[in-house]
Amino acid sequence: MTFENYKQIRDRSESLCTHLETEDFVIQAAEHVSPAKWHLAHTSWFFETFVLKKFLPDYNEFHPDFSFFFNSYYNAVGERTARNHRGLMTRPTIEEVFDYRGYIDEQMRGVFDNQFSDEVDEIITLGLNHEQQHQELLITDLKYNLWLNPLLPSVLNIKEYPNQSERGWLKIKEDIYPIGHEGDGFCFDNELGSHKVYLDDFIISSNLVTNQEYQEFIESGGYRNPDYWHSDGWSWVISDDIKAPLYWLAKEDKVFYYTLDGLKELDPNAPVSHISFYEAAAFAEWSGYRLPTEFEWEVASNKFSWGDRWEWTNSAYLPYPKFEKAPGAIGEYNGKFMVNQMVLRGASVATSPGHSRNTYRNFFHPHYRWQFTGIRLCKR
Repeated sequence: MTFENYKQIRDRSESLCTHLETEDFVIQAAEHVSPAKWHLAHTSWFFETFVLKKFLPDYNEFHPDFSFFFNSYYNAVGERTARNHRGLMTRPTIEEVFDYRGYIDEQMRGVFDNQFSDEVDEIITLGLNHEQQHQELLITDLKYNLWLNPLLPSVLNIKEYPNQSERGWLKIKEDIYPIGHEGDGFCFDNELGSHKVYLDDFIISSNLVTNQEYQEFIESGGYRNPDYWHSDGWSWVISDDIKAPLYWLAKEDKVFYYTLDGLKELDPNAPVSHISFYEAAAFAEWSGYRLPTEFEWEVASNKFSWGDRWEWTNSAYLPYPKFEKAPGAIGEYNGKFMVNQMVLRGASVATSPGHSRNTYRNFFHPHYRWQFTGIRLCKR
Protein backbone atom coordinates (compact mmCIF):
# COMPACT_ATOMS: atom_id res chain seq x y z
CA MET A 1 0.00 0.00 0.00
CA THR A 2 1.36 3.40 -1.02
CA PHE A 3 0.15 6.95 -0.62
CA GLU A 4 -0.33 7.07 -4.39
CA ASN A 5 -2.75 4.10 -4.19
CA TYR A 6 -4.58 5.82 -1.36
CA LYS A 7 -4.80 9.15 -3.18
CA GLN A 8 -5.98 7.59 -6.44
CA ILE A 9 -9.05 6.17 -4.72
CA ARG A 10 -9.65 9.33 -2.70
CA ASP A 11 -9.42 11.52 -5.82
CA ARG A 12 -12.07 9.47 -7.61
CA SER A 13 -14.68 10.50 -5.04
CA GLU A 14 -14.10 14.13 -5.90
CA SER A 15 -13.95 13.49 -9.65
CA LEU A 16 -17.50 12.10 -9.53
CA CYS A 17 -18.63 15.54 -8.37
CA THR A 18 -16.91 17.60 -11.05
CA HIS A 19 -20.14 18.80 -12.69
CA LEU A 20 -22.18 19.38 -9.55
CA GLU A 21 -23.36 22.81 -8.53
CA THR A 22 -23.21 23.87 -4.88
CA GLU A 23 -26.90 23.14 -4.38
CA ASP A 24 -26.50 19.60 -5.75
CA PHE A 25 -24.15 18.65 -2.92
CA VAL A 26 -26.73 19.26 -0.19
CA ILE A 27 -30.02 17.64 -1.22
CA GLN A 28 -31.37 14.52 0.49
CA ALA A 29 -34.64 13.39 -1.08
CA ALA A 30 -35.31 10.45 1.29
CA GLU A 31 -33.92 8.96 4.49
CA HIS A 32 -32.27 6.01 2.70
CA VAL A 33 -30.08 8.29 0.56
CA SER A 34 -27.45 10.82 1.64
CA PRO A 35 -26.20 14.11 0.19
CA ALA A 36 -23.04 14.04 -1.90
CA LYS A 37 -21.43 16.41 0.61
CA TRP A 38 -22.06 13.95 3.43
CA HIS A 39 -20.43 11.07 1.52
CA LEU A 40 -17.32 13.18 0.88
CA ALA A 41 -17.08 14.10 4.56
CA HIS A 42 -17.98 10.71 6.03
CA THR A 43 -15.27 8.87 4.10
CA SER A 44 -12.76 11.36 5.50
CA TRP A 45 -14.17 10.95 9.00
CA PHE A 46 -13.44 7.22 8.70
CA PHE A 47 -9.70 7.80 8.28
CA GLU A 48 -9.66 10.49 10.94
CA THR A 49 -11.47 8.30 13.47
CA PHE A 50 -9.95 4.89 12.88
CA VAL A 51 -6.41 5.82 11.79
CA LEU A 52 -5.35 9.34 12.71
CA LYS A 53 -6.97 9.68 16.14
CA LYS A 54 -6.11 6.13 17.11
CA PHE A 55 -2.51 5.87 15.96
CA LEU A 56 -1.15 9.45 15.99
CA PRO A 57 -0.85 10.62 19.62
CA ASP A 58 -0.25 14.27 18.64
CA TYR A 59 -3.03 14.42 16.03
CA ASN A 60 -5.21 17.57 16.09
CA GLU A 61 -8.71 16.93 14.77
CA PHE A 62 -9.95 19.17 12.00
CA HIS A 63 -13.14 20.25 13.78
CA PRO A 64 -14.55 19.12 17.15
CA ASP A 65 -18.12 18.72 15.79
CA PHE A 66 -17.32 16.78 12.63
CA SER A 67 -17.49 13.40 14.37
CA PHE A 68 -21.09 14.15 15.36
CA PHE A 69 -21.95 15.44 11.87
CA PHE A 70 -20.38 12.64 9.83
CA ASN A 71 -20.49 9.43 11.87
CA SER A 72 -22.90 7.07 10.10
CA TYR A 73 -23.96 4.25 12.43
CA TYR A 74 -20.98 3.44 14.67
CA ASN A 75 -22.49 3.46 18.16
CA ALA A 76 -19.12 2.73 19.79
CA VAL A 77 -17.73 6.00 18.43
CA GLY A 78 -20.39 8.27 19.93
CA GLU A 79 -23.49 10.29 19.16
CA ARG A 80 -24.31 11.38 15.62
CA THR A 81 -26.78 13.46 13.68
CA ALA A 82 -30.02 11.72 12.70
CA ARG A 83 -29.77 10.01 9.32
CA ASN A 84 -32.79 11.83 7.90
CA HIS A 85 -31.27 15.20 8.92
CA ARG A 86 -28.12 14.93 6.79
CA GLY A 87 -29.68 17.09 4.10
CA LEU A 88 -30.45 19.84 6.61
CA MET A 89 -26.78 20.54 7.26
CA THR A 90 -26.19 23.55 5.02
CA ARG A 91 -23.24 24.16 7.31
CA PRO A 92 -20.43 23.13 7.18
CA THR A 93 -20.25 24.30 3.58
CA ILE A 94 -19.01 22.16 0.71
CA GLU A 95 -15.86 24.31 0.66
CA GLU A 96 -15.20 23.36 4.29
CA VAL A 97 -15.78 19.69 3.44
CA PHE A 98 -13.21 19.84 0.64
CA ASP A 99 -10.82 21.55 3.08
CA TYR A 100 -11.50 18.68 5.50
CA ARG A 101 -10.65 16.12 2.83
CA GLY A 102 -7.42 17.96 2.01
CA TYR A 103 -6.45 18.12 5.69
CA ILE A 104 -7.07 14.40 6.21
CA ASP A 105 -5.09 13.51 3.09
CA GLU A 106 -2.15 15.61 4.23
CA GLN A 107 -2.22 13.97 7.66
CA MET A 108 -2.45 10.55 6.03
CA ARG A 109 0.59 11.39 3.91
CA GLY A 110 2.48 11.62 7.19
CA VAL A 111 1.27 8.14 8.12
CA PHE A 112 2.51 6.75 4.82
CA ASP A 113 5.86 8.52 5.22
CA ASN A 114 6.51 6.46 8.34
CA GLN A 115 6.59 2.71 8.72
CA PHE A 116 3.29 1.46 10.12
CA SER A 117 2.07 -1.83 11.50
CA ASP A 118 0.04 -4.53 9.80
CA GLU A 119 -2.94 -3.41 11.91
CA VAL A 120 -2.77 0.12 10.47
CA ASP A 121 -2.34 -1.26 6.96
CA GLU A 122 -5.47 -3.39 7.38
CA ILE A 123 -7.54 -0.44 8.59
CA ILE A 124 -6.33 1.79 5.74
CA THR A 125 -7.23 -0.94 3.25
CA LEU A 126 -10.65 -1.27 4.85
CA GLY A 127 -11.05 2.51 4.72
CA LEU A 128 -10.28 2.62 1.01
CA ASN A 129 -12.76 -0.18 0.27
CA HIS A 130 -15.24 1.67 2.46
CA GLU A 131 -14.67 4.79 0.35
CA GLN A 132 -15.27 2.77 -2.83
CA GLN A 133 -18.57 1.59 -1.38
CA HIS A 134 -19.49 5.21 -0.79
CA GLN A 135 -18.47 6.16 -4.31
CA GLU A 136 -21.15 3.76 -5.54
CA LEU A 137 -23.63 5.15 -3.02
CA LEU A 138 -22.73 8.71 -3.99
CA ILE A 139 -23.65 7.89 -7.61
CA THR A 140 -26.91 6.12 -6.79
CA ASP A 141 -27.94 8.63 -4.12
CA LEU A 142 -27.24 11.53 -6.45
CA LYS A 143 -29.37 9.94 -9.15
CA TYR A 144 -32.28 9.50 -6.74
CA ASN A 145 -31.96 13.08 -5.51
CA LEU A 146 -31.80 14.61 -9.00
CA TRP A 147 -34.65 12.42 -10.30
CA LEU A 148 -37.02 14.58 -8.27
CA ASN A 149 -35.79 17.73 -10.02
CA PRO A 150 -38.21 18.62 -12.87
CA LEU A 151 -35.23 19.61 -15.04
CA LEU A 152 -33.86 16.02 -14.90
CA PRO A 153 -30.31 17.37 -15.07
CA SER A 154 -27.31 15.72 -16.68
CA VAL A 155 -24.26 15.58 -14.39
CA LEU A 156 -22.41 12.30 -15.05
CA ASN A 157 -22.12 9.70 -17.80
CA ILE A 158 -21.27 6.21 -16.51
CA LYS A 159 -22.87 4.35 -19.44
CA GLU A 160 -25.70 3.10 -17.29
CA TYR A 161 -27.47 0.92 -19.85
CA PRO A 162 -25.11 -1.44 -21.70
CA ASN A 163 -26.41 -3.91 -24.26
CA GLN A 164 -25.84 -7.63 -23.82
CA SER A 165 -25.83 -10.73 -25.98
CA GLU A 166 -28.73 -13.14 -26.42
CA ARG A 167 -29.59 -15.27 -23.42
CA GLY A 168 -28.29 -18.79 -23.03
CA TRP A 169 -28.63 -21.34 -20.23
CA LEU A 170 -25.86 -22.91 -18.20
CA LYS A 171 -26.18 -26.29 -16.53
CA ILE A 172 -24.56 -26.77 -13.13
CA LYS A 173 -24.30 -30.32 -11.81
CA GLU A 174 -25.11 -31.35 -8.28
CA ASP A 175 -22.10 -31.44 -6.01
CA ILE A 176 -20.62 -30.11 -2.79
CA TYR A 177 -19.08 -26.69 -3.51
CA PRO A 178 -16.84 -24.30 -1.54
CA ILE A 179 -18.39 -20.92 -0.68
CA GLY A 180 -16.76 -17.75 0.63
CA HIS A 181 -13.52 -15.85 0.25
CA GLU A 182 -10.17 -17.60 0.42
CA GLY A 183 -6.66 -16.28 -0.08
CA ASP A 184 -4.71 -13.22 0.98
CA GLY A 185 -6.56 -10.51 -0.95
CA PHE A 186 -8.93 -8.06 0.72
CA CYS A 187 -12.51 -9.01 1.50
CA PHE A 188 -15.16 -7.84 3.93
CA ASP A 189 -15.81 -9.85 7.07
CA ASN A 190 -19.17 -11.11 5.78
CA GLU A 191 -17.34 -13.02 3.01
CA LEU A 192 -15.19 -14.92 5.49
CA GLY A 193 -15.82 -18.31 7.01
CA SER A 194 -15.23 -20.41 3.91
CA HIS A 195 -17.50 -23.43 4.03
CA LYS A 196 -19.13 -26.02 1.78
CA VAL A 197 -22.69 -26.32 0.56
CA TYR A 198 -24.52 -29.04 -1.33
CA LEU A 199 -26.31 -27.90 -4.49
CA ASP A 200 -28.72 -29.97 -6.55
CA ASP A 201 -28.68 -29.77 -10.36
CA PHE A 202 -29.82 -26.37 -11.67
CA ILE A 203 -29.68 -24.19 -14.76
CA ILE A 204 -28.98 -20.48 -14.70
CA SER A 205 -29.23 -17.76 -17.32
CA SER A 206 -26.04 -16.47 -18.87
CA ASN A 207 -27.58 -12.98 -19.15
CA LEU A 208 -29.79 -10.62 -17.22
CA VAL A 209 -33.47 -9.95 -17.89
CA THR A 210 -33.84 -7.09 -20.39
CA ASN A 211 -36.06 -4.01 -20.43
CA GLN A 212 -38.10 -5.55 -23.25
CA GLU A 213 -38.75 -8.72 -21.25
CA TYR A 214 -39.74 -6.68 -18.24
CA GLN A 215 -42.08 -4.56 -20.37
CA GLU A 216 -43.86 -7.77 -21.37
CA PHE A 217 -44.38 -8.53 -17.68
CA ILE A 218 -45.88 -5.06 -17.17
CA GLU A 219 -48.11 -5.24 -20.26
CA SER A 220 -49.41 -8.68 -19.27
CA GLY A 221 -50.71 -7.23 -16.01
CA GLY A 222 -47.82 -8.25 -13.78
CA TYR A 223 -48.37 -5.35 -11.39
CA ARG A 224 -52.09 -6.12 -11.16
CA ASN A 225 -51.98 -9.84 -10.37
CA PRO A 226 -51.29 -10.73 -6.71
CA ASP A 227 -50.55 -14.37 -7.65
CA TYR A 228 -47.00 -13.41 -8.66
CA TRP A 229 -46.12 -11.51 -5.50
CA HIS A 230 -44.99 -12.21 -1.98
CA SER A 231 -47.59 -10.95 0.48
CA ASP A 232 -45.34 -8.12 1.68
CA GLY A 233 -44.48 -7.33 -1.92
CA TRP A 234 -48.12 -7.05 -2.94
CA SER A 235 -48.79 -4.76 0.03
CA TRP A 236 -45.88 -2.60 -1.12
CA VAL A 237 -47.21 -2.46 -4.71
CA ILE A 238 -50.64 -1.37 -3.49
CA SER A 239 -49.55 1.08 -0.81
CA ASP A 240 -46.91 2.78 -2.99
CA ASP A 241 -48.86 2.47 -6.26
CA ILE A 242 -45.93 0.77 -8.02
CA LYS A 243 -46.42 0.28 -11.77
CA ALA A 244 -42.92 0.12 -13.29
CA PRO A 245 -39.24 0.18 -12.35
CA LEU A 246 -37.89 3.29 -10.69
CA TYR A 247 -36.92 6.09 -13.12
CA TRP A 248 -39.24 4.89 -15.93
CA LEU A 249 -41.36 7.62 -17.45
CA ALA A 250 -44.12 7.18 -20.06
CA LYS A 251 -44.26 10.09 -22.48
CA GLU A 252 -46.03 10.44 -25.85
CA ASP A 253 -46.55 6.69 -26.30
CA LYS A 254 -42.89 6.01 -25.55
CA VAL A 255 -41.05 4.91 -22.43
CA PHE A 256 -38.04 6.82 -21.18
CA TYR A 257 -35.81 6.49 -18.18
CA TYR A 258 -33.83 9.00 -16.23
CA THR A 259 -30.05 8.58 -16.15
CA LEU A 260 -27.38 10.77 -14.61
CA ASP A 261 -26.72 11.81 -18.22
CA GLY A 262 -30.30 13.02 -18.60
CA LEU A 263 -33.53 11.49 -19.91
CA LYS A 264 -33.08 8.67 -22.45
CA GLU A 265 -35.47 6.58 -24.49
CA LEU A 266 -35.76 3.07 -23.07
CA ASP A 267 -33.29 0.65 -24.63
CA PRO A 268 -35.16 -2.67 -25.01
CA ASN A 269 -31.94 -4.72 -25.09
CA ALA A 270 -30.34 -3.24 -21.97
CA PRO A 271 -30.71 -5.13 -18.68
CA VAL A 272 -33.62 -3.94 -16.58
CA SER A 273 -32.52 -1.91 -13.59
CA HIS A 274 -33.68 -0.21 -10.41
CA ILE A 275 -36.10 -2.89 -9.30
CA SER A 276 -36.83 -4.22 -5.83
CA PHE A 277 -36.44 -7.79 -4.65
CA TYR A 278 -40.24 -7.95 -4.64
CA GLU A 279 -40.34 -7.05 -8.35
CA ALA A 280 -37.52 -9.44 -9.21
CA ALA A 281 -39.26 -12.32 -7.44
CA ALA A 282 -42.62 -11.48 -9.04
CA PHE A 283 -41.07 -11.38 -12.52
CA ALA A 284 -39.39 -14.73 -11.93
CA GLU A 285 -42.71 -16.24 -10.80
CA TRP A 286 -44.49 -14.83 -13.85
CA SER A 287 -41.83 -16.18 -16.20
CA GLY A 288 -41.91 -19.69 -14.75
CA TYR A 289 -38.43 -19.46 -13.26
CA ARG A 290 -36.99 -18.32 -9.93
CA LEU A 291 -34.11 -16.29 -8.53
CA PRO A 292 -30.88 -18.17 -7.75
CA THR A 293 -29.66 -18.53 -4.21
CA GLU A 294 -26.47 -16.66 -3.44
CA PHE A 295 -24.64 -19.99 -3.34
CA GLU A 296 -25.90 -21.02 -6.78
CA TRP A 297 -24.88 -17.60 -8.08
CA GLU A 298 -21.36 -17.84 -6.65
CA VAL A 299 -20.76 -21.35 -7.96
CA ALA A 300 -21.97 -20.46 -11.46
CA SER A 301 -20.41 -16.98 -11.61
CA ASN A 302 -17.21 -18.07 -13.35
CA LYS A 303 -19.30 -19.23 -16.31
CA PHE A 304 -21.09 -15.97 -17.14
CA SER A 305 -20.29 -12.26 -17.27
CA TRP A 306 -21.49 -10.04 -14.44
CA GLY A 307 -21.00 -6.52 -13.18
CA ASP A 308 -23.66 -4.49 -15.02
CA ARG A 309 -26.24 -4.86 -12.26
CA TRP A 310 -26.33 -5.94 -8.64
CA GLU A 311 -28.30 -9.16 -8.92
CA TRP A 312 -31.00 -10.07 -6.42
CA THR A 313 -30.72 -13.56 -5.02
CA ASN A 314 -33.29 -15.59 -3.14
CA SER A 315 -31.08 -15.69 -0.03
CA ALA A 316 -31.58 -13.83 3.21
CA TYR A 317 -28.56 -11.91 4.48
CA LEU A 318 -27.22 -14.12 7.28
CA PRO A 319 -23.76 -14.83 8.72
CA TYR A 320 -21.74 -17.71 7.36
CA PRO A 321 -21.29 -20.59 9.84
CA LYS A 322 -17.83 -19.43 10.96
CA PHE A 323 -18.50 -15.68 10.87
CA GLU A 324 -16.73 -13.71 13.62
CA LYS A 325 -17.53 -10.10 14.38
CA ALA A 326 -14.49 -7.90 14.94
CA PRO A 327 -14.17 -6.17 18.34
CA GLY A 328 -15.07 -2.53 18.81
CA ALA A 329 -16.58 -0.13 16.29
CA ILE A 330 -15.14 -1.93 13.26
CA GLY A 331 -17.28 -4.92 14.26
CA GLU A 332 -20.37 -2.83 13.51
CA TYR A 333 -19.45 -2.71 9.83
CA ASN A 334 -21.56 -5.68 8.64
CA GLY A 335 -22.62 -7.99 11.45
CA LYS A 336 -25.42 -5.94 12.97
CA PHE A 337 -27.25 -5.73 9.63
CA MET A 338 -27.70 -9.49 9.25
CA VAL A 339 -31.48 -9.50 9.59
CA ASN A 340 -34.48 -8.63 7.37
CA GLN A 341 -32.39 -8.03 4.24
CA MET A 342 -31.74 -9.92 1.01
CA VAL A 343 -28.38 -10.68 -0.60
CA LEU A 344 -27.29 -9.23 -3.94
CA ARG A 345 -24.30 -10.55 -5.84
CA GLY A 346 -22.05 -9.17 -8.56
CA ALA A 347 -21.50 -5.45 -9.05
CA SER A 348 -22.95 -2.64 -11.16
CA VAL A 349 -22.04 0.14 -13.54
CA ALA A 350 -21.71 2.35 -10.45
CA THR A 351 -19.20 0.05 -8.73
CA SER A 352 -15.68 1.44 -8.46
CA PRO A 353 -12.96 -0.18 -10.61
CA GLY A 354 -11.34 -3.15 -8.88
CA HIS A 355 -13.94 -3.27 -6.14
CA SER A 356 -15.92 -6.35 -7.22
CA ARG A 357 -15.36 -10.09 -6.79
CA ASN A 358 -17.64 -13.10 -6.96
CA THR A 359 -17.68 -13.60 -3.17
CA TYR A 360 -18.81 -10.00 -2.47
CA ARG A 361 -22.12 -9.95 -0.57
CA ASN A 362 -24.20 -6.81 -0.90
CA PHE A 363 -27.49 -6.53 0.96
CA PHE A 364 -30.60 -4.34 1.04
CA HIS A 365 -34.14 -4.41 2.32
CA PRO A 366 -36.49 -6.03 -0.24
CA HIS A 367 -38.37 -2.85 -1.18
CA TYR A 368 -35.31 -0.76 -2.06
CA ARG A 369 -34.57 -0.17 -5.74
CA TRP A 370 -32.46 2.97 -6.05
CA GLN A 371 -29.36 0.83 -6.63
CA PHE A 372 -28.55 -0.57 -10.10
CA THR A 373 -30.32 -3.85 -9.36
CA GLY A 374 -31.22 -6.55 -11.91
CA ILE A 375 -32.57 -10.07 -12.44
CA ARG A 376 -30.85 -13.31 -13.39
CA LEU A 377 -33.20 -16.30 -13.76
CA CYS A 378 -32.66 -19.84 -12.55
CA LYS A 379 -34.54 -23.14 -12.32
CA ARG A 380 -34.08 -26.82 -11.51
